[in-house]
Amino acid sequence: MNQPLKLGIPKGSLQEATVRLFARAGWRINVNGRSYFPEIDDPDIACSLCRAQEMSRYVAAGTLDAGITGMDWIKENDSDVAYVAELVYSKVSARPARWVLAVAKDAPYKRPEDLAGRRIATEMVNFTQRYFAEAGIPVEVHFSWGATEAKVVNGLADAIVEVTETGSTIKAHGLRIIAELMQSTTQLIANKQAWAEPDKRKKIEQLALLLKGALVAEKLVAIKMNVPKDKMQAVVGALPSLNAPTVAPLFNSDWFSVETVVEEAVVRDLIPRLMEKGAEGIIEYSLNKVI
Repeated sequence: MNQPLKLGIPKGSLQEATVRLFARAGWRINVNGRSYFPEIDDPDIACSLCRAQEMSRYVAAGTLDAGITGMDWIKENDSDVAYVAELVYSKVSARPARWVLAVAKDAPYKRPEDLAGRRIATEMVNFTQRYFAEAGIPVEVHFSWGATEAKVVNGLADAIVEVTETGSTIKAHGLRIIAELMQSTTQLIANKQAWAEPDKRKKIEQLALLLKGALVAEKLVAIKMNVPKDKMQAVVGALPSLNAPTVAPLFNSDWFSVETVVEEAVVRDLIPRLMEKGAEGIIEYSLNKVI
């Protein structure tokens, strides 16, 4: 490429998880002190740190060619961008973030309609205003700079629209969820002009391919074992796998090497079962990417 791809890395809660994901995908990003321009071991990419809340605006404007942000902030900013890939990951878990409407635990409100004429605090002002306007419910929406859960407790708002994954923080603040307004996943997005340029599009597609491969591999492991010929059918029959296992004869022996990929969550039960079936020398190892 004549010019490096200008890539936005989300600063804040997703930063560390994003750097780890890029490392598994094959790119080393070094966030150095207070610099907003991390180093990356790829001469075709120039990184910039940018808050997820602002990322889609800069990508839409062309200040950045591509970036990683949540679907929620794309909708909040009403940004005109190209959607390249969904990357389901977060600082906590591989599940979508949920924007919910919450009220005090002992409040009389049961549905969004019950909040007509009430005050709602949120960081997602534009999205929340559109949601209630489309539902025909008149409310006052106020921007919250943070500590949004405390707004209801302190009497500064009657309800909040806040992001959560498990709902535990909402409950811990004495609040009750009465509606889920949106689910949001992390997105790799691109400026539409950059997406139309063949060289930049190829680089963005490379990023998408390997990042998604790294996310798939996160939940999987490979296992390898030695199996005698007379136990082969029993062992292979016990193996869950993405595809048929790889089987190779061991040199000058009636034993075989069997290798496959399985979900990490099943391994603790699978290995004892494989040993009962006759497998020996079982090795488990992690994967960087599965494509």
